[in-house]
Amino acid sequence: MAADEVGAGTAAGRPGRVTITDIARRAGVSVPTVSRVVNGRSDVSPRTRARVEELLRRHGYRKRAAAPGRRAALIDLVFNDLDSPWAVEIIRGVEEVAHAAGVGTVVSAIHGRSGDARQWMLNLRARASDGVVLVTSALDPVLHQELRVLGVPLVVVDPAGSPALDVPTVGAANRSGGLLATEHLRALGHRRIGLIAGPPRLLCSRARHDGYRAALDGAGVPVDESLIVPGDFRHASGFAACDTLLDLPEPPTAVFATSDQMALGAIEALRRRGLRVPQDMSVVGFDDLPEVRWSAPPLTTVRQPLADMGRTAARTVLRPAGDGHPDPARLELGTDLILRSSTAPPPAAAAASG
Repeated sequence: MAADEVGAGTAAGRPGRVTITDIARRAGVSVPTVSRVVNGRSDVSPRTRARVEELLRRHGYRKRAAAPGRRAALIDLVFNDLDSPWAVEIIRGVEEVAHAAGVGTVVSAIHGRSGDARQWMLNLRARASDGVVLVTSALDPVLHQELRVLGVPLVVVDPAGSPALDVPTVGAANRSGGLLATEHLRALGHRRIGLIAGPPRLLCSRARHDGYRAALDGAGVPVDESLIVPGDFRHASGFAACDTLLDLPEPPTAVFATSDQMALGAIEALRRRGLRVPQDMSVVGFDDLPEVRWSAPPLTTVRQPLADMGRTAARTVLRPAGDGHPDPARLELGTDLILRSSTAPPPAAAAASG
């Protein structure tokens, strides 16, 4: 058998392993053409590529350089995007565990595009992987099925939606974190507390929003919907959202931004209007990225254990099958409020009127 065989599927009427030659015969193309598709080459017509990819999926084709029973010594870490310091912390945790295990880490960004996801799957099928850590993404059913056919363990970190029941997930206690942030501002005396929310499609966003509402409800403070402004976890959306809050007839005296990047954007919006943090408005973030301890002022924030989430996910995919330690369906790591200098009691006039 050739080195590019796989232990799944049937081709050319022969049970057992399927090869590039088998796929080429069924597709009615040359072996080099199938090889170009497997290796991600662009010099194949879209129609031919689609036909070959369908056969590769159907037969669970997987190129293996390693001998049977050997580990690939690689794990895949897949993000939608890599343009956030948040991603760096996840990478740091995964790489630490992988390095200690003598395993390499392949980092990919699929940008939410089906073409990029398909290309990533082709690359994985061609080179093999010991496991996949999928970060902040919806789990595509086709992707899930292909990984199951290939026998590749999967863990989802901070899933965008509800993953399949048989897929372990790792996240943070986001609702508890939102509760902690808002209760802290309430304890300082703030009643008008703005919320810069994250994308509603993400479970973590909705959970932080729920924590905010629960804290106000627990304190007997009615939720003012005008104080809730959407964002996308990025700096620019925090800036724009804070501007919106400041333009209200009665602006809030404090803001809970559901990501550190949005909190830093909010601080910049306040600075440009000549307002001071925390003297004129308190700001709380969420993440505890390394740079926020050096912001001006240092940011009070909710620490979610990003590197620990990466470490936990990596340990899960590298754990030998049948080791007697079944993975929980959902693992939530604790969040903590980190007090710094960006929060204080509300200005005296606001406190008196409240």
